[in-house]
Amino acid sequence: MSPVRRAVPPVLLACLLMTGCSSVQLGTPTPSNSQNPAPGAPAGSGRPIAVGAGPQKHYTVQQQPAAGSCHYRFEHGEPLEDPACTPGAVSPAVTQSNLKSTICRKGGYTSGIRPSAYVTGKEKKLNAASYGYTGRMGDAEYDHLISLQLGGDPNDPRNLWVESADPGHKKGAGVNNKKDPVETKLHTAVCKGQITLAAAQQAIVTDWTTALTVLHLA
Repeated sequence: MSPVRRAVPPVLLACLLMTGCSSVQLGTPTPSNSQNPAPGAPAGSGRPIAVGAGPQKHYTVQQQPAAGSCHYRFEHGEPLEDPACTPGAVSPAVTQSNLKSTICRKGGYTSGIRPSAYVTGKEKKLNAASYGYTGRMGDAEYDHLISLQLGGDPNDPRNLWVESADPGHKKGAGVNNKKDPVETKLHTAVCKGQITLAAAQQAIVTDWTTALTVLHLA
């Protein structure tokens, strides 16, 4: 049986006959130009963020990571969470399509979904042990990594950590950190439509100290 010969496409044949023609691979698609990220979306968005249980009528004390298993990171002296222990979690009750009736509504949103101090007080002590925090409890905030005003889950242990005090913080002066103003600026930008909810959430879980710069809000 004679071997089967495949016809050479006219375009390829012409290319082969021309001098200086670069090599051509059959069946290889031409790569398309990469698209720019959507407005407000951080370049190189990271991992997907977990979805928590959302607001509950009755919150219960959540199990925390093992004592000493979490480790702070620091950026210019500012405390950052351990991504392995506190990767963040969002609330399924807050979406881009319902911002006006949730985090952007007049009259506030967070007070009605915040766990009680009875629950968070116990969680805070347990989480302090997780992070090996030994400072004054009154100087540390039991912080939602993705704040409630940015659609963070209210009581998911993946979204809460004992945030130690800022550099130069006066001992016994109470909670006062630089993360809170960042969250407020992001919330304002989300509600004004300057950035998306997802972009704000991703910027916070990546590094709250650079969130405003990354989203061009600094």
